[in-house]
Amino acid sequence: MSHTATYNVTDRVEVESMEVSCDGGTPALGHPKVYLHLDPDSHEVTCPYCSRTFALKAGAHVGGH
Repeated sequence: MSHTATYNVTDRVEVESMEVSCDGGTPALGHPKVYLHLDPDSHEVTCPYCSRTFALKAGAHVGGH
């Protein structure tokens, strides 16, 4: 399951998954929807279209079953 961003472009979004999706927010400011994977070391990723940064929320459980 992925998280779809609906925030301002300058936001840093905390997520609970290592996979996120970003469409740039509102239709007027949007871009094609992209799926991104957080870096396994830094637990962050930046959208190449809108520069929104996604970061793993502190305490989020990743990996395993």
